[in-house]
Amino acid sequence: KVLWRYPANGVKMCGPSAEYGITRVWCGTGWTGQPAVFERKGRTWVVFGAYDYKIHFVDAATGLDIIAPFQTGDLAKGTVTVDPDGYPLIYEGSRDNKFRVISFDGAEAKELWSIDGHTNDGMHNDDWDAAALVINDYLIEGGENSWLHIAKLNRAYAADGAVTVNPSMVARVQGWDAQLIHDLGQQDPRRVSLESSVVMSGDIVYVNSSGGLVQGWDLSSLRTGVGEVHRVFRFWTGDDSDSTIVADRQGFLYVGVEVDRNTKRSREMGQLLKLDPSKPDDPLVWGVDVYRGPESGTWSTPVLYKDVVIWTTKPGRIYALDRVSGATRWTLEINSFTLSSPSVIDDTLLQADGAGVIRAWEMHDTDVPPTLKWKIDIGSNVESSMSIWKGRIYVGTREGFEFCVGDA
Repeated sequence: KVLWRYPANGVKMCGPSAEYGITRVWCGTGWTGQPAVFERKGRTWVVFGAYDYKIHFVDAATGLDIIAPFQTGDLAKGTVTVDPDGYPLIYEGSRDNKFRVISFDGAEAKELWSIDGHTNDGMHNDDWDAAALVINDYLIEGGENSWLHIAKLNRAYAADGAVTVNPSMVARVQGWDAQLIHDLGQQDPRRVSLESSVVMSGDIVYVNSSGGLVQGWDLSSLRTGVGEVHRVFRFWTGDDSDSTIVADRQGFLYVGVEVDRNTKRSREMGQLLKLDPSKPDDPLVWGVDVYRGPESGTWSTPVLYKDVVIWTTKPGRIYALDRVSGATRWTLEINSFTLSSPSVIDDTLLQADGAGVIRAWEMHDTDVPPTLKWKIDIGSNVESSMSIWKGRIYVGTREGFEFCVGDA
């Protein structure tokens, strides 16, 4: 059941924003609005950006503010990253051009540093959608200006105990190349933004773009101090990707593609792909064509479970694919468009959809479709992916609210 709805006063989280010259009111959290859930000093925090221009810091137990929301200048639509090393910092991008490092160790959240996405050399626009990766004191983040940023954070604590950062940009690399622009031709060649989050496998960080360019950049020089950041992998899927790449323990990449430009290349490759970057000249292991007309393919990030990869497509079909062969083991029909990513927790598959329904299926044998355990209707379109922690589900809707779902 629904344990709480935020804001408790019933005032929807909404704000006006312009897209392609048209201003309209946006509400709630969008497809990049997955909340960050973490423990700090005996309390569980739920932190998320919303379309009311604010980043909210909510008590998971009560659904009330822990500290006042942080105000941005436009939709706070990027996915929040929490510092993985325990520093009281979050990292989040907004539609106001800024990607921010924000502290929350005091009575209020404070901006400590930012990157401005509005640059003369940008390719698309100045928004920030992706969740940042923070590893070994480096921040790695792609922007919709199609630049991948790598900054040394230099995190520390001041004499008074306040957290500090002193970042320096150590690398900034393109999310496009001349070949991509040529291949896109007249199909909006400047729309090559980095909207999906990066993934790291070994010393290689992989990033995908809305132009369909998958790149691998070797960051070993940051660890060794020898050489420079350089590209070691390139593959063109043929179409837009908002889905974040997933890497398995063997280094294979699972890449989701949406049907946007609807190119010949995308139909040839498929929209659910497995790549082997150790074979850069011929990396496609398998590809599954899930084309069902315009606006199909996938926006969601897949989940690896035992010997299958589970993917949800935008038209509302869940695929379980054999990880070795790409063969379809089974499918489930949701009957609603779906942007939210699936999750598997304790042999339970969970999926939220565009009708506002969250479903849970019991999974054991990957050769047969799972059995529906329960479902709950939270009333409005869920684009954001769910966060699941200690038996509770946290997720926002486009109606304007954040929800906590669980047992009493």
